[in-house]
Amino acid sequence: MSNVRNIHFEAVGSYLRPAELKEARAKFADGQISATDLRAVEDRLITEVIRQQKAHRLPYITDGEFRRSYWHLDFMWGFNGVEHIELEHGYQFHGEETTKGSIQLTGKITGENHPFIKDFLFVKQFEELDAKGEYIFEAKQTVPAPAQFLAELFRGKNAENTRKFYPNTTQLIEDIAQAYRTFFQEIYAAGCRTVQLDDCTWGMIVDSDYWKAKVGTGFTLEQEALQYLKVNNLAIEGKPEGLTINTHVCRGNYHSCYATKGAYDAVAPYLFTHEDVDTFYLEYDDERSGGFEPLKYVADGKKVVLGLVTSKSPVLEDKATVIARIHEAAKYISLDRLSLSPQCGFASCEIGNKLTDAEQWAKIDLVREISEEVWSSSSFADAE
Repeated sequence: MSNVRNIHFEAVGSYLRPAELKEARAKFADGQISATDLRAVEDRLITEVIRQQKAHRLPYITDGEFRRSYWHLDFMWGFNGVEHIELEHGYQFHGEETTKGSIQLTGKITGENHPFIKDFLFVKQFEELDAKGEYIFEAKQTVPAPAQFLAELFRGKNAENTRKFYPNTTQLIEDIAQAYRTFFQEIYAAGCRTVQLDDCTWGMIVDSDYWKAKVGTGFTLEQEALQYLKVNNLAIEGKPEGLTINTHVCRGNYHSCYATKGAYDAVAPYLFTHEDVDTFYLEYDDERSGGFEPLKYVADGKKVVLGLVTSKSPVLEDKATVIARIHEAAKYISLDRLSLSPQCGFASCEIGNKLTDAEQWAKIDLVREISEEVWSSSSFADAE
């Protein structure tokens, strides 16, 4: 087992975009610079954000999602049979409407030759191993969950286009799962050993406003949960031996606004007991997520990363309060199976959350300091 997997602090994966990066991407969109010029800027700034991650002693490194506009859509656009569209409206968050990107099918979905493989290879060169050949810094790849892709295909008027190519939902789920399996095989061949599936679908179906919008459609929470569970597990089925697949369960993160609210209780028996992932990254930064009792459903052998530090605000949490909450969670799942992280990334989309670069890294440092105090025997220093 690699050293990094014995460390009890983490980050979800996205970081605030530098102004230079935003300017370069805007110039590329306007045709002022070439794709080669843009990639050179991205490469340089990703190199710097990886240096920062290492300086703050994060065990997993990512490209900060610097090559993406969105945490999810850019990955979906990389599948064959999928194209980028703009809708009349974005997602409606509490306090703000997002930008309007979405997806549309142009044919059957397949996953070969995904552009994220090349992006991962750039990050992989910065991995570091110790004398035993175990990771000191491991490259992690974040992608939206298969369930998130399925949900996007039925977002608003997208359903009409989706049904043109997939009148049968079973066939659609099978093709989505196969596209992800292809991606997992190819990124594993590229040297990736940890993939994180980011997933807002579970947060959607525990939200009361979601069900108000679904009145009269005949759907139930159980039907939705089983469908999302089916597509996620089918995608994970047969994954390469040695590939760790984790999931981050989110309630939306856009410019410090959130999308949904609701405790885990209703979905815990499905998600925590039956989803075939190794670790659950769970949002727990405020009352929207409810209590820790649903953690009793987490299947044996699986781990939980508690998102007790918010990425939405620059205000640093009280250390004693966070430590107390960790021990409260440990009443339902053993402390050695728990870790700590911010509840989400710092920039799920290009716009980023409302805090500065320095405030972002101060949050990471706080997570590490608390982790080293609570799990002192598994601190980064011990892993080195």
